[in-house]
Amino acid sequence: MKRILLLLCAALGLPGCLVSAAELRPPNFVVVLIDDLGWDDFSCFGNTAVKTKNVDRLAAEGLRFSQFYVNSPICSPSRTALTTGQYPQRWRIHSFLNNRADNEKRGMAQWLDPRAPTLARFLQHAGYATGHFGKWHMGGQRDVGEAPLITEYGFDESLTQFEGLGPRLLPLCDAHNGQPPRKHALGSDNLGRGPIIWMDRAKITEGFVGTAVAFMRKAVADHRPLYVNVWPDDVHSPFFPPAARRGDGTKRTLYHGVLRTMDEKLGVLFDFIRNDPQLKTNTLVLLCSDNGPEVGASSASPFRGGKTMLYEGGIRSPLIVWGPSFIPADKAGQPNETSALSAMDIVPSLLTLARVKFPTNMFDGENLADTLLGKSSASRRAPLCWRRPPDRPGEQGENLPDLAIRDGRWKLLCEFDGSQSQLYDLEKDRAETTNVAARHPDLVRRLTTTVRAWYQSAP
Repeated sequence: MKRILLLLCAALGLPGCLVSAAELRPPNFVVVLIDDLGWDDFSCFGNTAVKTKNVDRLAAEGLRFSQFYVNSPICSPSRTALTTGQYPQRWRIHSFLNNRADNEKRGMAQWLDPRAPTLARFLQHAGYATGHFGKWHMGGQRDVGEAPLITEYGFDESLTQFEGLGPRLLPLCDAHNGQPPRKHALGSDNLGRGPIIWMDRAKITEGFVGTAVAFMRKAVADHRPLYVNVWPDDVHSPFFPPAARRGDGTKRTLYHGVLRTMDEKLGVLFDFIRNDPQLKTNTLVLLCSDNGPEVGASSASPFRGGKTMLYEGGIRSPLIVWGPSFIPADKAGQPNETSALSAMDIVPSLLTLARVKFPTNMFDGENLADTLLGKSSASRRAPLCWRRPPDRPGEQGENLPDLAIRDGRWKLLCEFDGSQSQLYDLEKDRAETTNVAARHPDLVRRLTTTVRAWYQSAP
């Protein structure tokens, strides 16, 4: 209704009824999803060893969210949730997609069912130019060569790496030790289904960003709104920074080298958006991680755990939202420490901002558009539930919790049968150091019943 009134007002030239272009044009969306990024990797989230100046500037001009969750502590299901707005278990993706035999052994799909709802397809049908540039990992890896192409999920163009099909950049890993660079393709180079370009791993994100910028430039010239994924995998092992950033060659040093390099390459993307008059005034950029960090490479401090774990370090991600025309000026640069939201919520939120209709109850995510723009401090209403990747029980015989649920201030973890409950008050103990389950038996019983019912309802 507001849009109709604005158009009518502008057409009639009524006095006192000025309509901004941003209010009439569909907004552009750029989603940057970083692979295996730790909670405090960005200096604006606490990293003192590496200065991520380009990401920090994005945060200083936008919003930082401290209670943003991904919907799995490992890549494929996490990406599925961000793509579909639904729990990944709906589509039998509960761990990383591997080779055909291992997927079958774990009771998993071989790829994301193309019948699943996707943000890209909704926006494509609404006239958006849609592009995916970077890691996919929702089908088309190892020996699974008949998976759908990325463009079958609603993208006009794509460029990925060895965990997707279609045009691909495959890495040459150069240790700068006098030996020739080695290919790292995990069988992708034998699958066909798209042209392959071999590229120095230290420059892969540069390739993704350059292609994304060219795609965006064309969309602007064609006067089309755009939705673009830029999903780099620099900070996922193996780590191969440029020679000047290898340092002593230790895992942590190499990780810091690829982190610095990624920040520089993403700066090219951010500057392109800032310097284009149309994009600067009508683009929303969202940046987050797909799961917690790999042990020994990065850090999730002050949180417990990391990648594959249901403790906060495995599922809580930094989130930065940038959009000068959308975020109130007095909110820019401010942290949001209170709003609890998840990757699933991004899909209905962006569709709402794009004024695209979608079926009621289609998504497990909730519309939190005003929260993303700093106009509200609302959190999700429904609890969030997680399942541990079943092939990742823990290190050195550790028995990690199988299920987790967050409801308000409370976080419960337990086994599939509901035993070995751990309960944490995240308002007082976000590092999950003190198990208070024994003090709250009724709460433990309620949350255990809820998370087990959720788990049992999944395929």
